Amino acid sequence: MKNIILTITIALLAGTSCSAINIDANTNLSLSDKKATPETVSLYKKLNLLAQKGYLFGHQDDLAYGVKWKYENGRSDIKDVVGDYPAVYGWDIAGLERNDANNIDGIPFTKMKQYIEEANQRGGISTISMHFDNPATGKSAWDNSPNSLKTILPGAENHQKFTTWLDKAADFFLSLKDKKGKNIPILFRPYHELTGGWFWWGKGNGTPEEFKTLWKFTFDYLQKKGVHNLIYIYNTGGFSSKEDFLAKYPGDDYADILSFDSYQNNDDKEGKKFIEEVQSQLKIIDEIAKNQHKLIAIAEAGYEAIPDPKWWTGTLTKAIGDYKISYVLLWRNHGWQEKEQKMHYYAPYPDQVSAKDFVDFYKLDKTLFEKDIKKALK
Repeated sequence: MKNIILTITIALLAGTSCSAINIDANTNLSLSDKKATPETVSLYKKLNLLAQKGYLFGHQDDLAYGVKWKYENGRSDIKDVVGDYPAVYGWDIAGLERNDANNIDGIPFTKMKQYIEEANQRGGISTISMHFDNPATGKSAWDNSPNSLKTILPGAENHQKFTTWLDKAADFFLSLKDKKGKNIPILFRPYHELTGGWFWWGKGNGTPEEFKTLWKFTFDYLQKKGVHNLIYIYNTGGFSSKEDFLAKYPGDDYADILSFDSYQNNDDKEGKKFIEEVQSQLKIIDEIAKNQHKLIAIAEAGYEAIPDPKWWTGTLTKAIGDYKISYVLLWRNHGWQEKEQKMHYYAPYPDQVSAKDFVDFYKLDKTLFEKDIKKALK
């Protein structure tokens, strides 16, 4: 059945270049960056088409390390379990602002660039988040000192410092090229989980208008620097209404994908609360997206250490239901955390208790992994 669906998708995608006008007419989808590269425009349209068939599966830091390994070329915990890579790869560029050689998770930026280029060559898609330090205090992104955000707005005391950070981000984005020398399209998710109060850009640490100003400045500045290979993702934590979700929304001309992050907690062992919350939030953003002609996604999700052997087909698939999301990305497989004295991973590895169910999840018609994209884009 999965092959039949892919065959249909191949037929649709094969004519993408010829039918681009029709796609726009049917969906009213268009990128917020009006100078986006042809490759970026093409990816956005393909994401839209693929969302009609299923959802892409993603995993943070997938190629860099897993529960029992690190920096083994071509390896992936996902691939070890199902023989296929995820369709979407998550990365973070925190560390660039400090001129560090490695990012916030210890991954060398040279390796991150290599992984992004290798994934793109295979047909995979990369998404990048940005846990930049608090520019007002010099502490981590989790330093939520009040009013930090306003110090980097145009004319404020830390504005110039912050623009130099964006310069470094721009240089990294522009360094990502395919074998033809074309910039690789990236799903960019800055200032994520903005409804939460745990980051310096989050709730309670600046007004909605200050946040919108920051977002618009970032958007405009990166394009001024010549960066036109980004698809912008507006991303929240929890929310309970349309108004809550859109409180800091910069406007349809500044975002391309609407998303949220959601995790199952240990006090919800059967996943009922998780399913209800995700369904409720998907209902809200699905309505917004249809009205405002945007794609939707679950940009982060997971259940730490996945103790439920049927979590993939029994909980995650129920949470997503029939909503046409673009992708769902599971958080990273760090493994043992010495400081917390616990295991920290969100995707299965061989012999993990949910690995067998993950294989069943992989076989579902609506779950799309990297091989599915590669076949579909031939």
